[in-house]
Amino acid sequence: MEQELTRIGVSLPENLLNKFDDIILQRGYSSRSEGIRDAIRNYIVHYEWMSDVHGERVGVITIVFSHVQKGLETNLTEIQHEFSDIIHSSMHIHLDHDNCLEVAVLRGEGQEVRKAAERMMSLKGVKHVKLTTTSLGKEL
Repeated sequence: MEQELTRIGVSLPENLLNKFDDIILQRGYSSRSEGIRDAIRNYIVHYEWMSDVHGERVGVITIVFSHVQKGLETNLTEIQHEFSDIIHSSMHIHLDHDNCLEVAVLRGEGQEVRKAAERMMSLKGVKHVKLTTTSLGKEL
């Protein structure tokens, strides 16, 4: 059974599109559209996995962001203060003139850990966010 397709328009910075085009060429996609569909499927799977984080968790949020984005560092700091009951440590590294890496170590209810990552993820100027969690087994 064939699904109906919907056309959409997306605005991307040229460097991001060029990198994406290189990847779809290397992976052998038949078109840019197929690569985008695959990326969206992966995004949905990741979102569903993050939504299913329950119980006490330990986790690490890794963020790469633009240092030159006005107000971004302040917003990240405010979020960390908002979640200070579960964020136990953070580290800030200057990658180059324009980019920084921030790593936060968390321990708390899984949904709160996920919420902290999503709040950081949604900020303008954030280039990459990765949340890694594990449950606390009785042996810990």
